[in-house]
Amino acid sequence: MNQVIPPAVSPLSQISPRVQARRRAWRMLKDRLARHGVTIGGFGAIVAILLIFFYLLYVVFPLLKPASAEAVADYPLSGPATETLYLAMEEQAEIAVRYDGAGQVRFLATQDGRMLAEHALPLPAGVTIGSIAEGGNGRSVVSLGLSDGSLLVTRHAYQVSFPNDKRVITPRVEFPLGTTPIPVDARHRALERVAVQSSDDRTTIAALTEDQRLLLVMLAKETSFLDESETVKRYEHTLPNTAGQVRRLLVDPDQRSLYVATDTGTLAYYDISDPDQPQLIQQLGVVPTGTTLTGMKLLAGGISLLIASSDGQISQWFPVRNEANQPMLHRIRSFSAGAGVTVVDPEFARKGFLAANNRGEVRIYHTTAEKQVLRVEVSERPIRMLAVTPRANAFLAEDDGGRLHFWRVDNEHPEVSWSSLWGKVWYESYPKPDYIWQSSSASNEFEPKFSLTPLAFGTLKAAFYAMLFAVPLSIMGAIYAAYFMAPTMRKIVKPTIEIMGALPTVILGFLAGLWLAPVMEANLSGIFALLLLLPLGTLVFAWLWKSLPAALRHRIPDGWEAMLLIPVLLGFGWLAFTFSPLLDEVLFGGDMRVWMRDDLGIGFDQRNALVVGVAMGFAVIPNIFSIAEDAIFSVPRQLTNGSLALGATPWQTLVRVVLLTASPGIFSAVMIGFGRAVGETMIVLMATGNTPVMDWSMFQGMRTLSANIAVEMPESELNSTHYRVLFLAALVLFMFTFVFNTLAELVRQRLRGKYASL
Repeated sequence: MNQVIPPAVSPLSQISPRVQARRRAWRMLKDRLARHGVTIGGFGAIVAILLIFFYLLYVVFPLLKPASAEAVADYPLSGPATETLYLAMEEQAEIAVRYDGAGQVRFLATQDGRMLAEHALPLPAGVTIGSIAEGGNGRSVVSLGLSDGSLLVTRHAYQVSFPNDKRVITPRVEFPLGTTPIPVDARHRALERVAVQSSDDRTTIAALTEDQRLLLVMLAKETSFLDESETVKRYEHTLPNTAGQVRRLLVDPDQRSLYVATDTGTLAYYDISDPDQPQLIQQLGVVPTGTTLTGMKLLAGGISLLIASSDGQISQWFPVRNEANQPMLHRIRSFSAGAGVTVVDPEFARKGFLAANNRGEVRIYHTTAEKQVLRVEVSERPIRMLAVTPRANAFLAEDDGGRLHFWRVDNEHPEVSWSSLWGKVWYESYPKPDYIWQSSSASNEFEPKFSLTPLAFGTLKAAFYAMLFAVPLSIMGAIYAAYFMAPTMRKIVKPTIEIMGALPTVILGFLAGLWLAPVMEANLSGIFALLLLLPLGTLVFAWLWKSLPAALRHRIPDGWEAMLLIPVLLGFGWLAFTFSPLLDEVLFGGDMRVWMRDDLGIGFDQRNALVVGVAMGFAVIPNIFSIAEDAIFSVPRQLTNGSLALGATPWQTLVRVVLLTASPGIFSAVMIGFGRAVGETMIVLMATGNTPVMDWSMFQGMRTLSANIAVEMPESELNSTHYRVLFLAALVLFMFTFVFNTLAELVRQRLRGKYASL
């Protein structure tokens, strides 16, 4: 009797259509929510990236903003019609001071020219002013050369008070060396030209007398060790006037150099650091033949000399040491003023200066940036006097018609230009143009060095050595783990390597700086021996393994052979480090570092690119390995089986099928690892010397963009040029990563399209 088996009843058939419809609707709702959630998340990521980009651009944008100036007031000189000898302004740009030929010091309101105060200088009876010079701290010291061969040193000062919570600036005239003029010329001849610098313990006076004698007088305070009494010792010299008809004299703020120039542009450079024996160092022409010298001023800091000529050129000169280690003046760069220069006035604390010409124009320049920052037409007449505030946010100009022109200036970041950021710049006291990053100093007249080139170079150098170490190990390891390794062993190895990616990079940097760097320094020859022994030892082991009887080899399951290689590699590593001192003694005369320095000219820094490459390589390996291993393991099994079935060997299948199919994933792994290396901060911060040098040597350190931002951002002044340049470095890093990843994605998509048919 045949037994009829009823058909199996599906559990779904027992659910009512209404319930099925409700479940189907709920599933579709979850699908839509998931789809919208993924879409919103993707757009959110894009918006977040764009917000970061626009914020960086917002902070950096003021660096790109051009300077501007606005005319505030224009009025005639008040008081008697006497020639202006000197013009200056105080810090707030509210009060100007004017010295005239009648021996009067007048303080004016810059807004309207209103007289605020007037002081008569204590000149001896019948004595007139023959020359005037500025000098001293803050350029507030004004020295007057008199017709009787003496010198009167004055200082215009300003006292700020706040009665009834209102700021009041009270000007006054002081006499730091007394109201009695200092005798300079024993013959009592008029001082036609003077240059003075004064400090707490020394005053240097250079003067040209009416009969063309060049005098140098130095007054030095000396303290007795017995009773601590102070005496003033006077040094007097008559210098040989080899330059000719002298028209300009300058003494640097450190009172070490004297510059003597003629109208025809012959400049004599004296070393006056030794009060007992001034020495002529150099004599040269500083203006083109056929032109005259119209201005000579020291740039802020007193190192650079600005020379203006009648052809409208302004050149910058400063001492550069020659092969004999002697400082010699060199022409560094020049600027065009468009017409004959009438006056040059440097800024107080920046490497910028203002220049006026006979067309009534005032132009602002910055020497380090090598650019003209601003040009404004101030008057229809030539400008004869010019004064800039200590903050460089205003200037006062007097034309030859006796009118004063007061202008406000917005010029916050003149130091930045394409050449100062990316080109070689010849900085003061450097032997040649170079790429330098040095953002701060203890000196107020410091020349900022904002070259991003060594930082970008250091970023690429660190990434290069890290990838050089990480890519072969991670890619080869991924190939073996995905294609040859036993599944059980793969389940242990892959998670172990991926856990390495969770190790904080600050720990890797700490270990690299305090442990790895000294070990590599002490065993440098062993490190290079290790690079040779490990590949050689692996090949020898492989040959010996293949030479063993098959019965012995088959006792090790397929895919577990790598376990036998571990003690071999450890043994060769121990061998390399054990014989490192012997290698140093036999091959390198006791120390490989000394041999490299003396015989090859290669310096060695303990925290160098080799240390960074190893430490950062360990940080990058987990990312590259994991992604590449997944890509190789995900190659469809039917492709490899088909290739093997057609007679290809496992290696042929790997090279011609598996790797080609997985190449988009492998390429993505390398690019992600490279992006990680470019943006790494803590390892390069702790494991390098953090010096912004440009040297491809693996034995020298570097400084990367990210490490530089981490080091200097906490110390930068808010909204300063330094602060904004750091944000510019972040923007450069952002754009570099974005562009590189975009190109990498295009290459990956092309690889995917090319090998998708396999």
